[in-house]
Amino acid sequence: MQFIDLQAQRRRIEPQINSAVQAVIEHGRYVMGPEVAEFERMLAEHGEVSHCISCANGTEALALPLMAWQVKPGDAIFCPAFTFVATAQVVPWLGAVPVFVDIDPLTYNMDPESLKAAIEAVKAQGKLTPRAVIAVDLFGQPADYPALREICDHHGLRLIADSAQGYGCTLEGHHPAHWADITTTSFFPAKPLGCYGDGGAVLTNDGALAERIESLRTYGKVMPSDLDGQTYRHDPKYMNLRVGMNSRLDTIQAAILIEKLQIFDDEIRRRQAVAAHYNSGLAEYVEQVPHLIRGGRSVWAQYTIEHADRDGLQEHLKDAGIPSAVYYPIPLHAQEFARHYPCAPGGLPVTQAACERVISLPMHPYLDTGTQDMIIAAVASYGAD
Repeated sequence: MQFIDLQAQRRRIEPQINSAVQAVIEHGRYVMGPEVAEFERMLAEHGEVSHCISCANGTEALALPLMAWQVKPGDAIFCPAFTFVATAQVVPWLGAVPVFVDIDPLTYNMDPESLKAAIEAVKAQGKLTPRAVIAVDLFGQPADYPALREICDHHGLRLIADSAQGYGCTLEGHHPAHWADITTTSFFPAKPLGCYGDGGAVLTNDGALAERIESLRTYGKVMPSDLDGQTYRHDPKYMNLRVGMNSRLDTIQAAILIEKLQIFDDEIRRRQAVAAHYNSGLAEYVEQVPHLIRGGRSVWAQYTIEHADRDGLQEHLKDAGIPSAVYYPIPLHAQEFARHYPCAPGGLPVTQAACERVISLPMHPYLDTGTQDMIIAAVASYGAD
């Protein structure tokens, strides 16, 4: 039994994947080949935005907009502590300070009330300048973007939707980019839309911001708007106006993602069915099954439950041959690198509780009901007389 069965998907589209990879091998444009631009066009259309800029991984996708906004030492970036480390670690790259915010106990996404308190506390202290909020679409479902957008607008802050786990999720029929200044995502193989290596992207409706990010991902190369009537006839990567990085999506990975994107919506629908079957079978045996925000659609990157004896349940499942995962047993604000960074007033009690209780079960679009029933029965049998 697989926790995430990547081979089931590969078998479904193996001829298309093989053909796409072979085409790249034959044309030889292995870096920034035509498949990269085509995938960016397709993902922008799918995500209902004007611009998509691919990059090397989901971490650099988060760093690029912060660089574009010229985030600097003394700036405060607000983010949850119940998430993967990349969300917060990009902030000190620029000398800025992550400020940790608590989560909603049902969705595990950023709690707008905790965010309000954190922003007000930072302003009252006067040592840091609030600049941006990074909300995370944890386990595949959207954060409360209408509430977060209202808070950001009130305080003049930028809003990033970290959709590394949640690309394709919607709220009230809209993608996070409907509210966020930037949506970032990751194509790490285990993600709902994953490639066969590393990759990432940023999506936005802000043309000027998109152009600056495109420059930054390629060593700060000159862009058309930078020339302002001047003529430069050579490769723009040889005129560098800003400090950037080398963060390009490999052409082979773009070719693979083009094929995967064409079945992605069908896979999201399949994930809904898997989650619904879990919910109906597990509700009476665990403390909490996943709870979706009203009007939200998850892409179910993970199926995560709460159990009073999480560690005991995990051992029980292991003995039964069932894989599971405990995400974020140590919250970010308790990690060694981050202990000196500030938290929202009152601390992060919901975050701490989740770290001790959540466990994720096998989840992927090709999980059959028979296998699910075995998993449900194993969970139900734990602690039974």
